[in-house]
Amino acid sequence: MAGEWRKVSVGAFAPFAYGKGLPEHRRDSSGQVPVFGSNGVVGFHCEALTSGPTVVIGRKGTVGAVHYSPKPCWPIDTTFYLVDPDPCVLRFKYYLLKALGLEHMNADSAVPGLNRDAAHSREVLVPPLPEQRAIAYILGTLDDKIELNRRMSQTLEAMARALFKAWFVDFEPVRAKMQGRWQRGQSLPGLPAHLYDLFPDRLVDSELGEIPEGWEVKPIGDLAEVLGGSTPRTDRAEYWEGGTHHWVTPRDLSALSLPVLLDTERRITDAGLAQISSGLLPKGTVLLSSRAPIGYLAIAEVPVAVNQGFIAMKPRPGISNLFLLRWASAAHEEIFSHANGSTFLEISKSSFRPIRVASPSSPIMNAFDRISRPMYRKVVENERESRTVAALRDALLPKLIRGEIRVKDAERFLKERGL
Repeated sequence: MAGEWRKVSVGAFAPFAYGKGLPEHRRDSSGQVPVFGSNGVVGFHCEALTSGPTVVIGRKGTVGAVHYSPKPCWPIDTTFYLVDPDPCVLRFKYYLLKALGLEHMNADSAVPGLNRDAAHSREVLVPPLPEQRAIAYILGTLDDKIELNRRMSQTLEAMARALFKAWFVDFEPVRAKMQGRWQRGQSLPGLPAHLYDLFPDRLVDSELGEIPEGWEVKPIGDLAEVLGGSTPRTDRAEYWEGGTHHWVTPRDLSALSLPVLLDTERRITDAGLAQISSGLLPKGTVLLSSRAPIGYLAIAEVPVAVNQGFIAMKPRPGISNLFLLRWASAAHEEIFSHANGSTFLEISKSSFRPIRVASPSSPIMNAFDRISRPMYRKVVENERESRTVAALRDALLPKLIRGEIRVKDAERFLKERGL
């Protein structure tokens, strides 16, 4: 390898340019150009600072974070950025910088900052161009798979939210029947013919305003068992060391881009679990953060214990957890209005349980679940696959960048795993 790879400085191989300030009030948010801060995309604009794919590096704030934009973007003045006329080489540079640990090069203790001269002086080993492109292709294929899954899941989520809004907020099936736009035996977008007889053709007055005839206004506590949690003493090692039970905090939900919880940062032991009155909640429980902030949402795809920052909803018999999830999202403002507190706003279980819901008939609840469940399952499948792919990428990246394994070995490794 010594004859093939060459030692160069970061500044010579991948020189950083300074980002340019773009205050929020100057951004045209109707544009499609991503605006990058040190922690990723922070908005959109109608004009780009770069003319092609761009690597963005956190300079202030989230120091050393490395982001890749496949299209022109605007890196703001808390960042550095770099470009290259060869997109494959640029992507290799992205992975090289990811492997450098730039986040540990904090030059300012008061305000975290990355010193460009210090970063530029780092020496790296760089392979010949063909191998740079091959490494970028392998790692890029994995990242592209993760991005494809993310876009697919976002589309499915949008479809599920739109379905809930149409049926349970706008009452579109009922209105379509009332207005003669939906006839028996006829299928409309989102309104298949076989569902026609499930929906009434009248709206009636209720304490929530007009709702479909035959539906009932109920407290959310009638649709779900509402539970909270607690934190076992952190100075008791027997509650934490070697823990096997997932223990979730709002922080676990804050990092989610989709409402699916597959894992938690910390786990507790049997002894720790015994300190939490709500115990181990089953897979399928809907989790809503109840403070700091209110509104993070997810369905637990593993049994979990929760800390004190949650409203946990266990669906009662005949109630879809997907209905509860979508309701909690659509009713965010109503939920928030029941919060109180002097230090920070919080909604208690006793304030949450009485919140009123327009509850549909069981056949409509079941129909909503049948239609939206496959979408949700696909989102979960995508999330699991993306985690696996990300773990493989993270294992390969430093080894490929340092030349510890070669491209052919990496290709064989991925082929054995069906990728």
